Amino acid sequence: MKIAVAIPCYKVTQHVLGVISAIGPQVHAIYAVDDACPQDSGRFIEEHNHDPRVHVLYNLENRGVGGAMVTAYRAAMADDMDIVVKIDGDGQMDPALLPFFVHPLLQGKADYTKGNRFFRPESVQGMPPIRLFGNAVLSFMTKLSCGYWNVMDPTNGYTAIRTCVLAELPLDKLERRYFFETDMLFRLNTLRAVVRDVPMDSVYADEESNLKVGKVLPEFLRKHASRLWRRYVYNYLIRDFNVGSLYSIFGALLVLAGTVFGTIRWLDSTLSHNPATSGTVMLAALPILIGIQFLIAFLHYDVSNVPTEPLSQSLDRSAREEQ
Repeated sequence: MKIAVAIPCYKVTQHVLGVISAIGPQVHAIYAVDDACPQDSGRFIEEHNHDPRVHVLYNLENRGVGGAMVTAYRAAMADDMDIVVKIDGDGQMDPALLPFFVHPLLQGKADYTKGNRFFRPESVQGMPPIRLFGNAVLSFMTKLSCGYWNVMDPTNGYTAIRTCVLAELPLDKLERRYFFETDMLFRLNTLRAVVRDVPMDSVYADEESNLKVGKVLPEFLRKHASRLWRRYVYNYLIRDFNVGSLYSIFGALLVLAGTVFGTIRWLDSTLSHNPATSGTVMLAALPILIGIQFLIAFLHYDVSNVPTEPLSQSLDRSAREEQ
């Protein structure tokens, strides 16, 4: 299979040449995407790079990491590449790890691989505590909204994907900026693609992050809630109606009914100064307790429903049959 590397380039002129030089001979093409970089990184690479595998692509306006990756993905598919590996140009992703990301794809065991800096305790020793906590929270939110309960570190940008799976994704609808990696997981889940984590260590260079937590947190919460709802509707109401659908519907209705009844009876008791009877309390509490049990059962069903059969295998079979 032909392997390509995509490098989004934005303020990375200090490190990008070193990243390119460290990419091994197993890679057939390298796409460096100048995302309207104020340092003119595309021109810088063209003037100083001597690797014939490098193709410099330009976005006329800044589209964020997602926009840069879509440009590289389209170029890789046009050049008939089979796998595209994303490596940032800031020196925080070791190109020597590339074979570990590609191997599950070559073996037909996954459609998409991504880095996980939380796999080994030693890997997070250099990570700032606030960043460690933030990634843990984001990981749980992503498990809920995207359905991949077996992955961690969702904001990790070191990824690899089969182009046959890319062809099934709505590239024009992918998030363009900081939510790109999470949106990729959401889109992959709608295809039932298999995602696997690849252990890696965290490395911090001298690049300054443009991510402002206070600014993006409300946006992240809104987008996670939106994808959670859309995933639920796709998987449990439209695409299939299964026991998980029943658990979730009855659970939500019971909790709602118990809460509404209990609230009404509590207000009535407060206004009339008559304490509620034990039977009334049980009538309010019992639906809530049973509903919570139903919702826990739904969560257990959702966790067990993570995709396990790689989509690329069926796509490869279909391609062979057409030939």
